[in-house]
Amino acid sequence: MRYNVSIIGAGTSGLIAARELGKQGISTIAYDQKKVLGHPVRASGIVSIRGLGSIGIDYSNAITNTLYGARIHAGKSTMHVNSKTPMAHVLERQLLNQICKEQAEDSGAVVSTGKRITAIDLDDIRSDGGIIIGADGAVSTVAKHFGMGSLTDYVITYKAEFETTISDTRSVDLFFDKEYRGLFGWLCPNTENILEVGIGINPGKINAKKAFDSFIKGKEIADALGDAKMRNGQASIIPMRLRKRIVDEKHRVILIGDAAGQVKPTTGGGIVFGGNAAIIAAQTIKDHVEKGLALKRYELVYKKRFSTDTKVHSLINKIYSRAGTRGMEIGIGIMNSLGMSSLLGKYGDMDSPIRTLGNTLLRKARG
Repeated sequence: MRYNVSIIGAGTSGLIAARELGKQGISTIAYDQKKVLGHPVRASGIVSIRGLGSIGIDYSNAITNTLYGARIHAGKSTMHVNSKTPMAHVLERQLLNQICKEQAEDSGAVVSTGKRITAIDLDDIRSDGGIIIGADGAVSTVAKHFGMGSLTDYVITYKAEFETTISDTRSVDLFFDKEYRGLFGWLCPNTENILEVGIGINPGKINAKKAFDSFIKGKEIADALGDAKMRNGQASIIPMRLRKRIVDEKHRVILIGDAAGQVKPTTGGGIVFGGNAAIIAAQTIKDHVEKGLALKRYELVYKKRFSTDTKVHSLINKIYSRAGTRGMEIGIGIMNSLGMSSLLGKYGDMDSPIRTLGNTLLRKARG
């Protein structure tokens, strides 16, 4: 059967695109080389509640924990950001993708698992006149095949789960250090007794696994882990900047999610940005099919909506990556003295630094 749209990659973004296209009555198939969607789990599942509300997933059955704040560490300084209301959910990614798959199929889209799409397959889809959505991750076969440029800025992460007793499941711990430039180290309570430990670094002299091994030997992390045993350790690539080209008008190709580099550079999270990009892509394709409008509009709409926040996220990432341990230690001390921890707890927005800044300034003006 010939489909109007073929989505390569049935992760969260790809499945949201399939759902939205199915709703529009556009024949769509999403392919994934994995037989079990979302396995192995390479990305963490911390997602802001406001962001989740923007992508239309009934995620309630995938929640494994709810976070109310964070402890941010650098050297001897720590800032506690706490909220009276939930700030984020921790989601079981495999279950989340299963929910997304069911939504996509309910809308009329087809999801095909256990099939690897090759360059020959891509050319066949193109020759049949179909539109291709590349949702196949940072190392995108679609982007490579159609010459859409390489990722110029990315981090390597290594994470693992530990079964242990967790005293506080309401907060995530973030560790900034000169050894972890590019991102940070983290401890996240996935459940009451499963602690995810991870680290993200710029590619360089030390690989992520070695950096991870060093990280878990640090006193705070070692104390938190005790004699817990590591399981499910794995590395992954997270893009930190939008790919140079995310639309190929000539070949009718669109990139979304990690394949496009649609992530928050402060944290590497991609569900909210990628999910919203999928919705924009589906609407753009509908307008292209029904009205003949250019596919390039997808990129324009996405950038108009998210470029400012993305640029601020990137700026924050550059600041903490270059500050080093001592610089972050001083910065945290200054923010504590200004009462920023309380303001961030009340008015912080994980996805939108602009919204956070606006809310904070408004509060200061009123105060």
